[in-house]
Amino acid sequence: MSGEPPPPEGEAPASKPEYKRFRRRFDAVRLSPEAAARQGKAATAAWMALGKEASIAFLNTHDDALGARPIDLAVESDEGLKAVEAALAVRT
Repeated sequence: MSGEPPPPEGEAPASKPEYKRFRRRFDAVRLSPEAAARQGKAATAAWMALGKEASIAFLNTHDDALGARPIDLAVESDEGLKAVEAALAVRT
């Protein structure tokens, strides 16, 4: 009995703060444009050489010949991307 009329139906009470419901939060570290380009090149090369399932498996599992996950190497540097492309050439 505060003397204030209730808010009309479909409207939120004035006491609740508004917030952006669809605001995205980016807590993870984003790739630089160069690293993202290398990642895309590695993924495309693997897709073309191995197909969908095999390329996903190749890029995301540790490769003994490379000494790391191929996608991680490709993102790190141009030399890593070249090593991944060379490994793909051997597999095809």
